[in-house]
Amino acid sequence: MNDRFDYVIVGAGSAGAALANKLSAEASTSVLVLEAGGEAKSPKIAIPAAFSELFKSVYDWNYETTSQAALDGRRIYWPRGKVLGGSSALNAMMWVPGFAADYDRWAELAGPEWGHAALAATFASTQISVQEQRDPRALTAAFLDAVRQAGYRVEIANGHEPDGFTQTMVTQAEGTRHSSARAYLKPIRRSRPNLTIRTKAHVTRVVFDGRSATGVEYRLENGERHTAHASREVILCGGAVNTPQLLMLSGIGRAGQLHHCGIPVVADSPDVGANLRDHLVSLFAIHVDGGSLMDAKGIGQLAQFLFKRRGMLTSNVAEAYGFVRTDPSLALPDVEVIFAPVAYVEEGLNGIPAHGISAGPILLQPASRGEVRLASSDPFTKPIVEPNYLTDPDGRDRATLLAGLEIVLKIFSTPAIKKVASGTYVAPAGGEKMSREELLITALEQLSHTLYHPTSTARMGIDDGSVVDPQLRVRGVERLRVADASIMPEIIRGHTHAPSVVIGERAAHLISNK
Repeated sequence: MNDRFDYVIVGAGSAGAALANKLSAEASTSVLVLEAGGEAKSPKIAIPAAFSELFKSVYDWNYETTSQAALDGRRIYWPRGKVLGGSSALNAMMWVPGFAADYDRWAELAGPEWGHAALAATFASTQISVQEQRDPRALTAAFLDAVRQAGYRVEIANGHEPDGFTQTMVTQAEGTRHSSARAYLKPIRRSRPNLTIRTKAHVTRVVFDGRSATGVEYRLENGERHTAHASREVILCGGAVNTPQLLMLSGIGRAGQLHHCGIPVVADSPDVGANLRDHLVSLFAIHVDGGSLMDAKGIGQLAQFLFKRRGMLTSNVAEAYGFVRTDPSLALPDVEVIFAPVAYVEEGLNGIPAHGISAGPILLQPASRGEVRLASSDPFTKPIVEPNYLTDPDGRDRATLLAGLEIVLKIFSTPAIKKVASGTYVAPAGGEKMSREELLITALEQLSHTLYHPTSTARMGIDDGSVVDPQLRVRGVERLRVADASIMPEIIRGHTHAPSVVIGERAAHLISNK
């Protein structure tokens, strides 16, 4: 195999696929993409409503956090995409870029080129297909009626400063998933001989000559070991878990931890793996008489999808959401309330137990900080994921999420919901018999889980302590960059797929114009 390229990209997810497309647009530039997962062959990837059936499959890294004391000691399952397209091949297809103010905060921390005004054109011109839902459920319309009755506004999606509820815009093309691989890699794979994509290629470390990155070592599925040489740069696009892990395996991280694992230090960078932020979501699920996505697997629904690209299987499940304030004095919303016309219990891992609807608050700006650290120097051992949910010393995160659950109960008490719901709970089971306090605490501690948005473990900044500089160059070494959700200086009030795509495109611009 040819193992000499201008650029080597590690990871073909939301950012990596976009970066590969843009860098390889110059025919004289050779680009290698190494993806640990395989091709996106499963039909369940294309079928929107089937995304939870990909969890804990061969397409999933299948991570798990440490025991979380604030969540009754539970370990929280973290799905991450291990496939061309990365997590954009497993996600709920929500295109929610977030607030202009969040990107302006990035500009304060990492320079004006990362502000909303500087990024707006890239957000508007990505190659991801963003469309209205083709066949949303009537239960979703009932929920939007309910939020109006509860005193909230319904608005057009994806304004610069959202302040209400909306039906979800989805990353689909005519009712099927439009992942970053489908958008950025599929159209060019056969027409660009300067682009090489190797799947099931697990990168084990970045290779250095002194402090200059010269390539990467990787292992194929059959155990063969290879070294890919990069004459210009190596760019890591593995995401908020895999990127810090690979940096540490390569000798970039907190010196003490690297010594403990027997890894020679290339650059002492204490913030590698630190500053982990994630969106925690809690929920309630209540029974309805019918019309939910529980019936999505019926033969009639399959026929609608196959022949018309209509019906329940086109649903992204999270069909509506809204941004709200738990305190009216706040300048911006601190909670996102998400809705699904299905009893989304245990993330769908054990099927759908009954006809129901689900709604829950997402903690948008958690004060709690976690970390990703090595369990060992073995690149095939999963890293330790420690999000430290709800552990901020002031207790603000817990209080905010409890206030968000109160807002959901307020919405569920409206005539629009009472018209379709029976008043009994799918989750927490028997909730209608609980006191208000018991209901809230049970939902918070027993039902909360990740909304799949980890960020900031290789944060970008203008300060010397940041892992990467505003050009995405890893501090302390040369010819190595990071371009994925790990570089976000702060987590956004939105979902991470859209900004990750933009980070990939922005990285290509920075590299091509250096």
